[in-house]
Amino acid sequence: MRLTRVTLLVIALIIGAGFYLLVRQQLSVVEPQTYQATEESMVDAAQLLAAFVEADLKAGGFDKERFEQAFKGASKRKFTADIHQHLKQQVGLGAYLTDAKGIVLFDSGGKLVGMDFSMKRDVFYTLNGKYGARSSRTNEDNPLSSVLHVGALVGPRENPFGVLTVYKPQADVLPIVDARRRGIYWGTGLVGAGILFLVTAVFIWQYLPVGRLTEYAREIESGKRPPLPKLGAGKEVNTLARALESMREALEGRRYAERYVQTLTHEMKSPLAAIRGAAELLGEDMPTADRHRFLENIRAESGRAERLLNRLLELSALEGRSSLDGADPVDLGPIVARAIDQARPPADLAKVTLAVTLPETPVPVRGDAFILRSAVTNLLENAIDFSPAGSTVDIVLQADGTVSISDRGPGIPDYATDKIFERFYSLKHHGSGRKGTGLGLTLVKEAAELHGGSVALEAREGGGTTARLSLPVLA
Repeated sequence: MRLTRVTLLVIALIIGAGFYLLVRQQLSVVEPQTYQATEESMVDAAQLLAAFVEADLKAGGFDKERFEQAFKGASKRKFTADIHQHLKQQVGLGAYLTDAKGIVLFDSGGKLVGMDFSMKRDVFYTLNGKYGARSSRTNEDNPLSSVLHVGALVGPRENPFGVLTVYKPQADVLPIVDARRRGIYWGTGLVGAGILFLVTAVFIWQYLPVGRLTEYAREIESGKRPPLPKLGAGKEVNTLARALESMREALEGRRYAERYVQTLTHEMKSPLAAIRGAAELLGEDMPTADRHRFLENIRAESGRAERLLNRLLELSALEGRSSLDGADPVDLGPIVARAIDQARPPADLAKVTLAVTLPETPVPVRGDAFILRSAVTNLLENAIDFSPAGSTVDIVLQADGTVSISDRGPGIPDYATDKIFERFYSLKHHGSGRKGTGLGLTLVKEAAELHGGSVALEAREGGGTTARLSLPVLA
């Protein structure tokens, strides 16, 4: 998944860089384009005012007072113009008139009259037959004080009267520029965020299932039997998941069969050899007491072989399941009680007393009642087999789903602590002196893990062993 995160980071950087360049390019033309549009309208205004002045001149002279009153009246007019969410409430356009030498004859602001503007670009270029316009600051230290100027020739080109220039502070159009910048920021940002979100969602949609499959494979490698993770419907990765599951089952089935054939062959050698030896000796003449002893050996070894095969069948059924499909809520109390009833006859034969403590309230768990009863039964049989005659086995079921079974046997030697749950590992029973099948505790461990629980053996205070089977209780 590290490569996925690196790839996602690279894509995010590329998208970010691309949108940064795009925003930079858009912002670089917003202000010039806005001022160009403003300048275009100022050209029209300059030409119109120049035509009015030229008409006055042809009629007999320039009426300065009329122009002053017109501009003053315009500046006092109250109006509200909503220009695409830009609110305008006063006239921002001014004008001044110069003679043919560039001397200001009239200024709507009243501050420029008498000044020599002959070298100003709007006047100089217009008097020379070119397009005259300029942008100048009223305060050199303040970039927001720039004023746009556009000149128009008054009179014939060969003998002009002068130049009429209209001017407009750039601050009047800055709100429009700022609004367009905000629109660019928001629009580009939302599009970029949407693309990045889409890319991220696609990566998560595609690679999160791969991560789950990786974790699934690691759990299998560690010896667990996890269920196939849910990857969602309609995903191509489901095909891969099913292929992995089929491969796991095939490989496990092959290894399972090989391992069980080997272990079964090894474990069956001892009882079969004992039965064969006893049977051969029974063919000879011997005292009746010896004959009964050999017959008892045959019965014991055949019983051991039968128990071994039965336990192998139970264990193979558990190990072949990766989850409890369709498990229902069950009460652990009756399950433990029935297992105790099954264990009472062998306990009576071994002269072992069963002391039972069950809660009055139900202990609900989710699972298979048959498997749970088999697990508790195995723990009980194990405790009875290792208990001396006349002792007591204590069985306690707690409300938290823990079943504790304690005996007064010899306990578990230190060398056997790490091997006690291994398949076919067994210690000699207290009464018979024979070893068990070595599959009972393995079966209990498989049943506990299949139900999401655990099993542990620990030394009991005062001697003996306590087995604890812990299962998750339903809320």
